[in-house]
Amino acid sequence: MTTTETGAGAPSSPDVADATAQPLTDHDRGVHGYHKQKDEHLKRLRRIEGQIRGLQRMVDEDVYCIDILTQVSASTKALQSFALQLLEEHLRHCVADAAVKGGDEVDAKVKEATQAIARMLRT
Repeated sequence: MTTTETGAGAPSSPDVADATAQPLTDHDRGVHGYHKQKDEHLKRLRRIEGQIRGLQRMVDEDVYCIDILTQVSASTKALQSFALQLLEEHLRHCVADAAVKGGDEVDAKVKEATQAIARMLRT
């Protein structure tokens, strides 16, 4: 038997690195928290993109400034809503996954989420 063949001591599943390791999670495989909602998120982003194109058109057509500002406010609110949904999915998926694993990873994920929240609050 060669070293590339499965033998004693080889992982019994591609989802387990060795007998003492925890099974790999979706997060370990590079699947992000928003993965299940990806199509919905893309649809929302396309709608927001349309709002931004609408702003460009409004400026090009010399629309009254207050009307443009109203549209800016709506676009901003749509982006903030999208960001909040993405943050919630990050907390439920990535931070929760790190909490289950424990160790330094959970501290890093909480710090990362806190910094993201701080950036959102500055806008």
